[in-house]
Amino acid sequence: MTQAHQHTPHGHSGQHGGHGHGQAEILDLDAEVLAEHLASITAWLPLKVEPRQIVDLGCGTGAGTFALLERFPETHVTAVDASVGHLELLCEKACARGVSDRVRTVQADLDTSHWPDLGTPDLVWASALMHHMAHPDRALRSVHGLLAPGGLFAVVELDGFPRFLPTDAPEGRPGLEERAHCATDGFHAEHVPHRGADWGPMLAAAGFAVEGERTVTVNIEGNRSAAVGRYAQAGLQRIRGAAAPALSPEDLAALDELLDVNSPHSILHRDDLAVRTERTVWAARRA
Repeated sequence: MTQAHQHTPHGHSGQHGGHGHGQAEILDLDAEVLAEHLASITAWLPLKVEPRQIVDLGCGTGAGTFALLERFPETHVTAVDASVGHLELLCEKACARGVSDRVRTVQADLDTSHWPDLGTPDLVWASALMHHMAHPDRALRSVHGLLAPGGLFAVVELDGFPRFLPTDAPEGRPGLEERAHCATDGFHAEHVPHRGADWGPMLAAAGFAVEGERTVTVNIEGNRSAAVGRYAQAGLQRIRGAAAPALSPEDLAALDELLDVNSPHSILHRDDLAVRTERTVWAARRA
């Protein structure tokens, strides 16, 4: 994502400034829970040959970086993020996995017009980054200039933040989760205007040939992964700040009860959770 995380209540993976441990935790949970879907996206990419050099823009704590290293065993990845803390975590993981010789980290603010030297990659990957850019058109042109001729740019975006609760939950305040998300719409309209955008026309305007677009539906039952409860807890905690001013006192009290790990009604005790969202990927070639 981007340093837009300084002003967004939640995010998924990216060039995030300033949220510290909470943001890193949500990125790690995102990577763990959605790993299978990420692998299916890297497998789908229309690549003619295995890329030798990849740049992961807004890498966060490394979900995309490690998915790409696994998919392409000969490749090297340059992982770029605004957060020093996220890059340090990524380096620790690379060491633990024995792939630190295949990873280079670069701390950079991608919303500036002057990017650092990132080499000449065959593949540039940007997951949950582009909708946070203050100047997405400029960023797209920067990627176009970065890529090797014939190189591929993969833009991956989530359709908003995942939903976790059944629609009739919680008891007494059914539909609470959807109302909490609606309560953040004004915040997002102001701070993240490109959320949910169709990147195809913008990629074409920046000089890319869009070769494919695919939407992956995510619906992971809570019993498939112990991390789903923690992911739901972290996700709802993240949107609470932006949602609180627009929620009724009854809804806010119900939300706080869900988020209270000591409450018998804590979201961590529920057995009816699921992760529901969509991911869309655009594959664009530099002609």
